[in-house]
Amino acid sequence: MPETADVAVVVVTYNALPWLEPCLASVERYETVVVDHGSTDGTLELVRERFPRARVLERENRGLAAGWNAGIAETSSRFVLLLNADAWAVDDAVERIAAFADAHPRAAVVGPRLSNLDGSLQRSARGFPTLWRLATEYLFLRKLAPRSAALNALYAGGFAHDEAREIDWVMGAVLLVRRAAVEEVGLADESFFLFSEETDWCYRFRAAGWQVLFTPEAEFVHVGGAAHGGRMYRENLRGQLRFLAKHHGLEEAERARRLLLAGVRARAALFPAGRRAAYRDAAGWLASSSAAALLRSGR
Repeated sequence: MPETADVAVVVVTYNALPWLEPCLASVERYETVVVDHGSTDGTLELVRERFPRARVLERENRGLAAGWNAGIAETSSRFVLLLNADAWAVDDAVERIAAFADAHPRAAVVGPRLSNLDGSLQRSARGFPTLWRLATEYLFLRKLAPRSAALNALYAGGFAHDEAREIDWVMGAVLLVRRAAVEEVGLADESFFLFSEETDWCYRFRAAGWQVLFTPEAEFVHVGGAAHGGRMYRENLRGQLRFLAKHHGLEEAERARRLLLAGVRARAALFPAGRRAAYRDAAGWLASSSAAALLRSGR
């Protein structure tokens, strides 16, 4: 293994079958920590029987950020690869992403090219949430010009994911994180349960002068949404509110709550019947209280 591949892998699991086996098989050469949050589907049995070298931490489910932090604390390598249980490396992607990080010493986080199961690109570069950017998403404005930076900055519109680039943040399915940056800036914020924890972390890294980079030189497959199956839509919205409240204040979060409520109500009216229940539930939740109260209420 090249010296540049000084990498430990952390995989947080919760009922992670059936994708966990290809995930762990793809990083079998590396020190691997599996942080399990109470799986009941045979996840633990698979890990212990098929991947005996992996260390298993069984913990209460306090969210993805807490799982990442627990796994990072169990390792000492220069880089930690935070890998979703529904994602896996293609060929020598781990070595490639580590070599890229080595060549960019101010990179706190590096995100690779993500592919769908059919090999197509899965867009993973993102822009930090703002009221305007949320409006372009939830009020369907980005559909007017999906390649426009003005109307689709939330999803890095116009970026083909075909070159190395500094970005705001990268989707947390696969993150290579530099330990030195974590030691300076701090661990992931555990007040984020699921969604926006990587957004917040990247924001903090960038604010401290570190870089967040994307490279197409390393490829991973990601089965989008497999880890939660779309069942945690409220948490997605809560994460966005929490990010805005933390970095821009509660008044901004309250404005975002009202905007999101309008957008989710529109989705509940326009989307097919099979998806309406989640949107109606989310609209009811957003309408039930202020942003401050919603963020205090936990899950």
